[in-house]
Amino acid sequence: MATEAVEFRPKRIRLVAVLSAVFLVAVFTVVGLLLGDTPTGVIFRTSDQVAMVVLGVLLACGILLLARPRVRADAEGVEVRNVVTVRRFAWTDVLHVSFPDGASWARLELPDDEYVSIMAVQAVDRDHAVAAVRALRALHRAATQ
Repeated sequence: MATEAVEFRPKRIRLVAVLSAVFLVAVFTVVGLLLGDTPTGVIFRTSDQVAMVVLGVLLACGILLLARPRVRADAEGVEVRNVVTVRRFAWTDVLHVSFPDGASWARLELPDDEYVSIMAVQAVDRDHAVAAVRALRALHRAATQ
């Protein structure tokens, strides 16, 4: 019977998001620095160069949102933080923890044919996703029996 609190985050997407964010900032910084010397006749000012760098940082921040998902669970319930939203459910409100065939991530099955995706448990993480689903199911089973 698992009664400990668990926390899971995606692994691969976090790595991809961080590398992509660093790449974007680097590319936009280089482009911003090179804007001053163009043979096209267009005059780029310092503000244009700064704007390019800031645009790269904003895009990188948007990509880093993909690294935000997390699921935390304990004996009382489960908290699912996806890209933008955070929701907490008591185990008594959850019917099942499932990972449907072909799905990208796990989900909590709720009453009335509703569900909440758990973006922190992704199929591309393979063994990590299996361990997460098993731990969540064990906590659910312990809380609802």
